Amino acid sequence: MSLSVIILAAGKGTRMKSSLPKVLHAVAHKPMIQHVIDTAISLKADKIHVVYGHGGEQLIEQLQPQYPDLQWIHQEEQLGTGHAVQQAMPLIQPEENVLILYGDVPLVTQDSLTALFTAYQKNNEFALMTATFADPTGYGRIVRQNGDVQAIVEQKDASQEVLAIQEINTGVMLVQGKKLLNWLSELRAENAQKEYYLTDIVAMAVQEGCNIQTSEPHQVCEIMGANDKIQLAQLEQDYQRRLVQELMSNGASVRDPQRVDIRGEVTIGQDVEIDVNVILEGRVHLGDHVKIGANCILKDCEIGEGTEIHPFSMIDSSIVHQYCQIGPYARLRPETTLQDKAKVGNFVEVKKSTLGTGAKANHLAYIGDAEVGEKVNIGAGTITCNYDGANKSKTVIEAGAFIGSNSSLVAPVSIGKNATVGAGSTVTKSVGDEELVIARGKQRHIQNWQRPVKKKG
Repeated sequence: MSLSVIILAAGKGTRMKSSLPKVLHAVAHKPMIQHVIDTAISLKADKIHVVYGHGGEQLIEQLQPQYPDLQWIHQEEQLGTGHAVQQAMPLIQPEENVLILYGDVPLVTQDSLTALFTAYQKNNEFALMTATFADPTGYGRIVRQNGDVQAIVEQKDASQEVLAIQEINTGVMLVQGKKLLNWLSELRAENAQKEYYLTDIVAMAVQEGCNIQTSEPHQVCEIMGANDKIQLAQLEQDYQRRLVQELMSNGASVRDPQRVDIRGEVTIGQDVEIDVNVILEGRVHLGDHVKIGANCILKDCEIGEGTEIHPFSMIDSSIVHQYCQIGPYARLRPETTLQDKAKVGNFVEVKKSTLGTGAKANHLAYIGDAEVGEKVNIGAGTITCNYDGANKSKTVIEAGAFIGSNSSLVAPVSIGKNATVGAGSTVTKSVGDEELVIARGKQRHIQNWQRPVKKKG
Protein backbone atom coordinates (compact mmCIF):
# COMPACT_ATOMS: atom_id res chain seq x y z
CA MET A 1 0.00 0.00 0.00
CA SER A 2 1.06 3.61 -0.55
CA LEU A 3 2.38 4.99 2.74
CA SER A 4 3.21 8.52 3.85
CA VAL A 5 4.63 9.12 7.30
CA ILE A 6 4.16 12.40 9.15
CA ILE A 7 6.59 12.97 12.03
CA LEU A 8 5.57 15.73 14.42
CA ALA A 9 8.66 17.55 15.66
CA ALA A 10 7.63 21.15 16.30
CA GLY A 11 7.74 21.20 20.11
CA LYS A 12 10.15 23.60 21.78
CA GLY A 13 11.01 21.32 24.69
CA THR A 14 11.20 24.07 27.33
CA ARG A 15 11.65 21.55 30.14
CA MET A 16 14.84 20.27 28.55
CA LYS A 17 16.38 23.62 29.52
CA SER A 18 18.59 23.56 26.47
CA SER A 19 19.22 25.59 23.31
CA LEU A 20 19.03 22.33 21.36
CA PRO A 21 15.60 21.46 19.89
CA LYS A 22 13.99 18.71 21.94
CA VAL A 23 13.95 16.11 19.17
CA LEU A 24 17.71 16.50 18.61
CA HIS A 25 18.51 15.31 22.12
CA ALA A 26 20.12 11.92 21.82
CA VAL A 27 19.32 8.38 22.86
CA ALA A 28 22.34 6.11 22.38
CA HIS A 29 24.29 8.96 20.72
CA LYS A 30 21.60 9.40 18.08
CA PRO A 31 18.99 12.18 18.00
CA MET A 32 15.54 11.00 19.05
CA ILE A 33 14.01 12.03 15.75
CA GLN A 34 16.64 10.10 13.83
CA HIS A 35 15.49 6.89 15.53
CA VAL A 36 11.95 7.69 14.33
CA ILE A 37 13.08 8.49 10.78
CA ASP A 38 15.06 5.26 10.56
CA THR A 39 12.03 3.29 11.73
CA ALA A 40 9.87 4.99 9.09
CA ILE A 41 12.44 4.09 6.44
CA SER A 42 12.40 0.47 7.61
CA LEU A 43 8.66 0.43 6.81
CA LYS A 44 9.49 1.33 3.20
CA ALA A 45 7.46 4.53 3.40
CA ASP A 46 6.95 6.27 0.06
CA LYS A 47 7.27 9.73 1.63
CA ILE A 48 8.37 11.00 5.04
CA HIS A 49 7.24 14.46 6.16
CA VAL A 50 8.73 16.24 9.19
CA VAL A 51 6.66 19.04 10.74
CA TYR A 52 9.07 21.36 12.55
CA GLY A 53 8.81 24.59 14.51
CA HIS A 54 11.29 25.76 17.12
CA GLY A 55 14.94 25.34 16.14
CA GLY A 56 14.04 24.24 12.65
CA GLU A 57 17.30 25.52 11.18
CA GLN A 58 19.34 23.25 13.46
CA LEU A 59 17.05 20.34 12.67
CA ILE A 60 17.36 20.70 8.90
CA GLU A 61 21.11 21.44 9.02
CA GLN A 62 21.82 18.27 11.00
CA LEU A 63 19.47 15.84 9.27
CA GLN A 64 19.11 16.92 5.65
CA PRO A 65 22.58 15.70 4.56
CA GLN A 66 21.74 12.21 5.84
CA TYR A 67 18.13 12.19 4.65
CA PRO A 68 17.91 14.28 1.46
CA ASP A 69 14.46 12.92 0.55
CA LEU A 70 12.67 14.17 3.68
CA GLN A 71 9.85 16.66 3.16
CA TRP A 72 10.22 19.60 5.60
CA ILE A 73 7.07 21.43 6.72
CA HIS A 74 7.14 24.52 8.95
CA GLN A 75 4.49 24.97 11.64
CA GLU A 76 4.79 28.68 12.46
CA GLU A 77 2.32 28.62 15.37
CA GLN A 78 2.05 25.66 17.71
CA LEU A 79 -1.71 25.25 17.96
CA GLY A 80 -1.89 21.56 18.79
CA THR A 81 -1.28 18.20 17.15
CA GLY A 82 -4.26 18.54 14.83
CA HIS A 83 -2.95 21.85 13.57
CA ALA A 84 0.51 20.30 13.07
CA VAL A 85 -0.85 17.50 10.89
CA GLN A 86 -2.93 20.04 8.93
CA GLN A 87 0.32 21.71 7.81
CA ALA A 88 1.37 18.52 6.05
CA MET A 89 -1.92 17.78 4.32
CA PRO A 90 -1.23 19.79 1.12
CA LEU A 91 1.45 17.17 0.40
CA ILE A 92 -0.79 14.18 1.09
CA GLN A 93 -2.75 12.44 -1.66
CA PRO A 94 -6.26 11.08 -0.91
CA GLU A 95 -5.30 7.54 -1.95
CA GLU A 96 -2.35 7.40 0.47
CA ASN A 97 -2.34 5.81 3.90
CA VAL A 98 -0.95 8.16 6.53
CA LEU A 99 1.05 7.05 9.57
CA ILE A 100 1.55 9.66 12.30
CA LEU A 101 4.62 9.40 14.53
CA TYR A 102 6.36 11.71 17.01
CA GLY A 103 9.92 12.97 16.94
CA ASP A 104 10.30 12.74 20.71
CA VAL A 105 9.02 9.13 20.94
CA PRO A 106 12.10 7.34 19.62
CA LEU A 107 11.71 3.72 20.71
CA VAL A 108 8.68 2.61 18.69
CA THR A 109 9.66 -0.48 16.72
CA GLN A 110 9.02 -1.80 13.26
CA ASP A 111 7.39 -4.89 14.80
CA SER A 112 4.84 -2.87 16.78
CA LEU A 113 4.03 -0.71 13.77
CA THR A 114 3.60 -3.84 11.66
CA ALA A 115 0.99 -4.98 14.21
CA LEU A 116 -0.75 -1.63 13.72
CA PHE A 117 -0.76 -2.18 9.95
CA THR A 118 -2.30 -5.62 10.46
CA ALA A 119 -5.10 -4.09 12.52
CA TYR A 120 -5.59 -1.33 9.96
CA GLN A 121 -6.04 -3.78 7.11
CA LYS A 122 -9.27 -5.05 8.64
CA ASN A 123 -11.03 -2.04 7.12
CA ASN A 124 -8.26 0.21 5.68
CA GLU A 125 -9.74 3.29 7.34
CA PHE A 126 -8.40 3.97 10.83
CA ALA A 127 -6.18 2.23 13.39
CA LEU A 128 -4.86 3.45 16.72
CA MET A 129 -1.99 2.23 18.86
CA THR A 130 -3.17 2.12 22.48
CA ALA A 131 -1.65 0.91 25.75
CA THR A 132 -2.94 0.01 29.21
CA PHE A 133 -1.32 1.67 32.23
CA ALA A 134 -1.86 1.04 35.92
CA ASP A 135 -1.46 4.80 36.36
CA PRO A 136 -2.66 6.58 33.20
CA THR A 137 -2.36 10.11 34.64
CA GLY A 138 -1.55 12.68 31.99
CA TYR A 139 -2.66 10.63 29.00
CA GLY A 140 -5.75 10.85 26.83
CA ARG A 141 -8.16 8.00 27.62
CA ILE A 142 -9.68 5.58 25.13
CA VAL A 143 -13.43 5.57 25.62
CA ARG A 144 -15.13 2.38 24.40
CA GLN A 145 -18.70 1.17 24.13
CA ASN A 146 -19.35 -2.55 23.72
CA GLY A 147 -15.64 -2.92 23.01
CA ASP A 148 -15.59 -0.41 20.16
CA VAL A 149 -13.59 2.84 20.35
CA GLN A 150 -15.89 5.84 20.64
CA ALA A 151 -13.56 8.74 21.45
CA ILE A 152 -10.28 9.90 22.98
CA VAL A 153 -10.68 12.30 25.88
CA GLU A 154 -7.70 14.33 27.03
CA GLN A 155 -6.81 14.41 30.73
CA LYS A 156 -7.78 18.06 31.25
CA ASP A 157 -11.18 17.55 29.62
CA ALA A 158 -12.04 14.23 31.29
CA SER A 159 -14.76 13.51 33.84
CA GLN A 160 -14.02 11.41 36.92
CA GLU A 161 -15.57 8.41 35.19
CA VAL A 162 -13.29 8.81 32.17
CA LEU A 163 -10.23 9.40 34.37
CA ALA A 164 -10.74 5.92 35.81
CA ILE A 165 -10.08 4.37 32.37
CA GLN A 166 -6.63 2.77 32.14
CA GLU A 167 -6.40 2.38 28.35
CA ILE A 168 -4.55 5.35 26.91
CA ASN A 169 -3.87 6.94 23.56
CA THR A 170 -0.24 6.68 22.41
CA GLY A 171 -0.72 9.23 19.65
CA VAL A 172 0.41 6.80 16.95
CA MET A 173 -2.26 6.29 14.31
CA LEU A 174 -2.72 5.07 10.75
CA VAL A 175 -5.46 6.74 8.72
CA GLN A 176 -6.77 6.67 5.17
CA GLY A 177 -5.59 9.88 3.47
CA LYS A 178 -8.99 10.90 2.06
CA LYS A 179 -10.77 10.55 5.37
CA LEU A 180 -7.96 12.29 7.28
CA LEU A 181 -8.22 15.29 4.94
CA ASN A 182 -11.96 15.54 5.59
CA TRP A 183 -11.77 15.14 9.36
CA LEU A 184 -8.93 17.63 9.81
CA SER A 185 -10.94 20.29 7.97
CA GLU A 186 -13.64 20.00 10.64
CA LEU A 187 -11.41 20.37 13.72
CA ARG A 188 -12.29 23.06 16.27
CA ALA A 189 -10.30 24.41 19.23
CA GLU A 190 -13.15 24.01 21.69
CA ASN A 191 -11.28 22.59 24.67
CA ALA A 192 -9.39 23.60 27.82
CA GLN A 193 -6.15 24.16 25.91
CA LYS A 194 -7.74 26.10 23.03
CA GLU A 195 -5.84 23.85 20.65
CA TYR A 196 -6.73 21.70 17.67
CA TYR A 197 -6.55 18.15 18.99
CA LEU A 198 -5.73 15.45 16.49
CA THR A 199 -7.56 13.04 18.77
CA ASP A 200 -10.89 14.73 17.98
CA ILE A 201 -10.93 12.97 14.62
CA VAL A 202 -11.71 9.73 16.48
CA ALA A 203 -15.21 10.92 17.42
CA MET A 204 -15.72 12.16 13.84
CA ALA A 205 -14.78 8.75 12.50
CA VAL A 206 -17.21 7.03 14.85
CA GLN A 207 -20.01 9.38 13.75
CA GLU A 208 -19.38 8.26 10.17
CA GLY A 209 -19.72 4.64 11.23
CA CYS A 210 -16.01 3.85 11.06
CA ASN A 211 -15.00 0.88 13.22
CA ILE A 212 -11.62 2.01 14.60
CA GLN A 213 -9.10 -0.79 14.96
CA THR A 214 -6.46 -0.90 17.71
CA SER A 215 -3.19 -2.59 18.52
CA GLU A 216 -0.73 -2.41 21.42
CA PRO A 217 3.08 -2.02 21.37
CA HIS A 218 5.20 -5.00 22.32
CA GLN A 219 6.81 -2.97 25.12
CA VAL A 220 5.49 0.05 26.99
CA CYS A 221 8.76 1.95 26.53
CA GLU A 222 8.03 2.15 22.79
CA ILE A 223 5.39 4.81 23.30
CA MET A 224 7.17 6.85 25.97
CA GLY A 225 8.38 10.34 25.09
CA ALA A 226 10.94 12.67 26.64
CA ASN A 227 9.96 16.14 27.86
CA ASP A 228 12.93 16.63 30.22
CA LYS A 229 16.38 15.21 30.93
CA ILE A 230 14.99 12.78 33.51
CA GLN A 231 12.65 11.17 30.98
CA LEU A 232 15.45 11.22 28.40
CA ALA A 233 17.68 9.24 30.78
CA GLN A 234 14.88 6.72 31.30
CA LEU A 235 14.56 6.25 27.53
CA GLU A 236 18.31 5.68 27.36
CA GLN A 237 18.05 2.95 30.00
CA ASP A 238 15.10 1.32 28.27
CA TYR A 239 16.84 1.36 24.91
CA GLN A 240 20.10 -0.01 26.30
CA ARG A 241 18.22 -2.82 28.01
CA ARG A 242 16.56 -3.73 24.72
CA LEU A 243 19.83 -3.76 22.79
CA VAL A 244 21.72 -5.76 25.39
CA GLN A 245 18.89 -8.28 25.56
CA GLU A 246 19.15 -8.69 21.78
CA LEU A 247 22.89 -9.39 22.12
CA MET A 248 22.24 -12.00 24.80
CA SER A 249 19.47 -13.55 22.70
CA ASN A 250 22.04 -13.92 19.92
CA GLY A 251 24.39 -15.76 22.27
CA ALA A 252 26.55 -13.14 23.98
CA SER A 253 27.49 -13.59 27.64
CA VAL A 254 27.18 -10.20 29.34
CA ARG A 255 28.56 -9.94 32.87
CA ASP A 256 26.12 -7.19 33.92
CA PRO A 257 23.47 -6.12 31.35
CA GLN A 258 22.94 -2.80 33.13
CA ARG A 259 26.59 -1.81 32.65
CA VAL A 260 26.97 -2.11 28.89
CA ASP A 261 26.14 0.78 26.54
CA ILE A 262 25.38 0.23 22.86
CA ARG A 263 25.40 3.37 20.72
CA GLY A 264 25.07 1.96 17.25
CA GLU A 265 24.70 -1.32 15.40
CA VAL A 266 26.44 -4.36 16.89
CA THR A 267 26.65 -7.82 15.32
CA ILE A 268 28.21 -10.82 16.99
CA GLY A 269 29.35 -14.38 16.44
CA GLN A 270 29.06 -17.23 18.92
CA ASP A 271 30.33 -17.31 22.50
CA VAL A 272 31.18 -13.62 22.78
CA GLU A 273 31.96 -12.45 26.32
CA ILE A 274 31.48 -8.83 27.45
CA ASP A 275 32.54 -7.57 30.87
CA VAL A 276 31.22 -4.48 32.71
CA ASN A 277 31.28 -0.83 31.62
CA VAL A 278 31.88 -1.61 27.95
CA ILE A 279 30.75 0.95 25.33
CA LEU A 280 30.05 -0.22 21.77
CA GLU A 281 29.56 2.69 19.37
CA GLY A 282 28.83 2.96 15.65
CA ARG A 283 29.12 -0.23 13.59
CA VAL A 284 30.84 -2.94 15.57
CA HIS A 285 31.26 -6.61 14.68
CA LEU A 286 32.53 -9.14 17.21
CA GLY A 287 33.57 -12.52 15.84
CA ASP A 288 33.25 -15.91 17.51
CA HIS A 289 34.84 -16.29 20.95
CA VAL A 290 35.81 -12.62 21.27
CA LYS A 291 36.35 -11.51 24.87
CA ILE A 292 36.07 -7.87 25.90
CA GLY A 293 37.37 -6.87 29.31
CA ALA A 294 35.97 -4.25 31.65
CA ASN A 295 35.88 -0.54 30.78
CA CYS A 296 36.69 -0.89 27.07
CA ILE A 297 35.39 1.41 24.31
CA LEU A 298 34.94 0.04 20.77
CA LYS A 299 33.82 2.28 17.92
CA ASP A 300 33.31 1.42 14.23
CA CYS A 301 35.51 -1.64 14.28
CA GLU A 302 35.70 -5.32 13.33
CA ILE A 303 37.12 -7.77 15.84
CA GLY A 304 38.12 -11.20 14.56
CA GLU A 305 37.54 -14.62 16.04
CA GLY A 306 39.30 -15.49 19.27
CA THR A 307 40.64 -11.99 19.92
CA GLU A 308 40.88 -10.87 23.53
CA ILE A 309 40.63 -7.20 24.46
CA HIS A 310 41.87 -6.60 27.97
CA PRO A 311 40.46 -3.91 30.31
CA PHE A 312 40.61 -0.16 29.68
CA SER A 313 41.40 -0.45 25.97
CA MET A 314 40.04 1.78 23.19
CA ILE A 315 39.56 0.74 19.56
CA ASP A 316 38.38 3.26 16.97
CA SER A 317 37.76 2.67 13.25
CA SER A 318 40.11 -0.29 13.12
CA ILE A 319 40.18 -3.87 11.86
CA VAL A 320 41.47 -6.58 14.16
CA HIS A 321 41.91 -10.06 12.70
CA GLN A 322 41.85 -13.42 14.48
CA TYR A 323 43.42 -14.37 17.83
CA CYS A 324 44.93 -10.98 18.60
CA GLN A 325 45.73 -9.73 22.11
CA ILE A 326 45.01 -6.09 22.93
CA GLY A 327 45.67 -4.22 26.16
CA PRO A 328 45.20 -3.57 28.95
CA TYR A 329 45.26 0.20 28.47
CA ALA A 330 45.90 -0.04 24.72
CA ARG A 331 44.59 2.36 22.09
CA LEU A 332 43.98 1.63 18.43
CA ARG A 333 43.26 4.82 16.50
CA PRO A 334 41.58 5.08 13.07
CA GLU A 335 42.93 3.15 10.07
CA THR A 336 44.74 0.58 12.17
CA THR A 337 44.83 -3.08 11.15
CA LEU A 338 46.11 -5.97 13.24
CA GLN A 339 46.74 -9.19 11.34
CA ASP A 340 46.25 -12.62 12.95
CA LYS A 341 47.87 -13.16 16.35
CA ALA A 342 49.27 -9.64 16.58
CA LYS A 343 49.72 -8.28 20.08
CA VAL A 344 49.37 -4.71 21.29
CA GLY A 345 50.07 -4.54 25.01
CA ASN A 346 49.65 -2.11 27.87
CA PHE A 347 50.03 1.60 27.15
CA VAL A 348 50.65 1.07 23.44
CA GLU A 349 49.06 3.45 20.93
CA VAL A 350 48.73 2.53 17.26
CA LYS A 351 47.53 4.98 14.61
CA LYS A 352 47.02 4.49 10.86
CA SER A 353 49.29 1.45 10.87
CA THR A 354 49.30 -2.26 10.05
CA LEU A 355 50.83 -4.86 12.32
CA GLY A 356 51.57 -8.11 10.52
CA THR A 357 50.81 -11.65 11.63
CA GLY A 358 52.39 -12.38 15.00
CA ALA A 359 53.90 -8.90 15.36
CA LYS A 360 53.96 -7.53 18.88
CA ALA A 361 54.43 -4.30 20.77
CA ASN A 362 54.02 -5.35 24.37
CA HIS A 363 54.52 -2.15 26.32
CA LEU A 364 54.73 1.62 26.26
CA ALA A 365 55.09 2.27 22.53
CA TYR A 366 53.71 4.61 19.86
CA ILE A 367 53.31 3.27 16.32
CA GLY A 368 52.00 5.82 13.84
CA ASP A 369 51.88 5.79 10.02
CA ALA A 370 53.76 2.51 9.97
CA GLU A 371 53.78 -0.79 8.16
CA VAL A 372 55.01 -3.52 10.47
CA GLY A 373 55.77 -6.98 9.07
CA GLU A 374 55.05 -10.38 10.55
CA LYS A 375 56.77 -11.49 13.75
CA VAL A 376 58.32 -8.08 14.37
CA ASN A 377 59.13 -7.36 18.03
CA ILE A 378 58.86 -3.74 19.12
CA GLY A 379 60.47 -3.08 22.49
CA ALA A 380 59.14 -0.95 25.35
CA GLY A 381 59.43 2.80 24.91
CA THR A 382 59.78 2.65 21.13
CA ILE A 383 58.19 5.36 19.00
CA THR A 384 57.87 6.06 15.31
CA CYS A 385 58.62 9.74 14.86
CA ASN A 386 56.09 10.28 12.08
CA TYR A 387 55.49 14.05 12.28
CA ASP A 388 58.02 16.81 11.57
CA GLY A 389 55.71 19.62 12.54
CA ALA A 390 54.20 19.95 9.08
CA ASN A 391 54.04 16.56 7.37
CA LYS A 392 53.43 12.92 8.29
CA SER A 393 55.91 10.31 7.01
CA LYS A 394 55.88 6.51 6.94
CA THR A 395 57.94 3.93 8.76
CA VAL A 396 58.36 0.42 7.31
CA ILE A 397 59.55 -2.41 9.56
CA GLU A 398 59.96 -5.62 7.63
CA ALA A 399 59.30 -9.17 8.80
CA GLY A 400 61.28 -10.56 11.71
CA ALA A 401 62.92 -7.27 12.73
CA PHE A 402 63.72 -6.65 16.40
CA ILE A 403 63.44 -3.10 17.72
CA GLY A 404 65.22 -2.65 21.04
CA SER A 405 63.65 -0.75 23.91
CA ASN A 406 63.56 3.04 23.97
CA SER A 407 64.29 3.41 20.27
CA SER A 408 63.14 6.30 18.07
CA LEU A 409 62.55 5.59 14.39
CA VAL A 410 62.57 8.92 12.54
CA ALA A 411 60.34 8.67 9.46
CA PRO A 412 60.63 8.29 6.57
CA VAL A 413 62.73 5.25 7.37
CA SER A 414 62.71 1.50 6.80
CA ILE A 415 64.07 -1.39 8.83
CA GLY A 416 64.98 -4.49 6.81
CA LYS A 417 64.03 -8.13 7.30
CA ASN A 418 65.40 -9.71 10.46
CA ALA A 419 67.32 -6.50 11.25
CA THR A 420 68.04 -5.51 14.86
CA VAL A 421 67.94 -2.03 16.34
CA GLY A 422 69.92 -1.72 19.57
CA ALA A 423 68.15 -0.35 22.61
CA GLY A 424 68.17 3.41 22.97
CA SER A 425 68.91 4.06 19.30
CA THR A 426 67.65 7.02 17.27
CA VAL A 427 67.45 5.71 13.73
CA THR A 428 67.39 8.31 10.96
CA LYS A 429 68.65 6.23 8.04
CA SER A 430 67.24 3.00 6.65
CA VAL A 431 68.62 -0.31 7.93
CA GLY A 432 69.31 -3.26 5.64
CA ASP A 433 68.21 -6.86 5.99
CA GLU A 434 69.77 -8.71 8.95
CA GLU A 435 71.84 -5.68 9.97
CA LEU A 436 72.44 -4.57 13.56
CA VAL A 437 72.25 -0.82 14.05
CA ILE A 438 73.26 0.99 17.21
CA ALA A 439 72.67 4.74 17.08
CA ARG A 440 73.18 6.38 20.45
CA GLY A 441 75.55 8.89 22.02
CA LYS A 442 78.82 7.71 23.55
CA GLN A 443 78.50 6.94 27.25
CA ARG A 444 80.58 9.21 29.49
CA HIS A 445 81.72 8.63 33.09
CA ILE A 446 82.36 11.70 35.29
CA GLN A 447 84.12 11.07 38.58
CA ASN A 448 83.39 12.97 41.81
CA TRP A 449 80.35 14.65 40.33
CA GLN A 450 78.26 16.62 42.82
CA ARG A 451 74.48 16.56 42.66
CA PRO A 452 72.71 19.94 42.76
CA VAL A 453 71.49 21.10 46.18
CA LYS A 454 68.79 23.54 47.11
CA LYS A 455 69.96 27.07 47.74
CA LYS A 456 69.46 28.32 51.28
CA GLY A 457 67.21 31.27 51.92
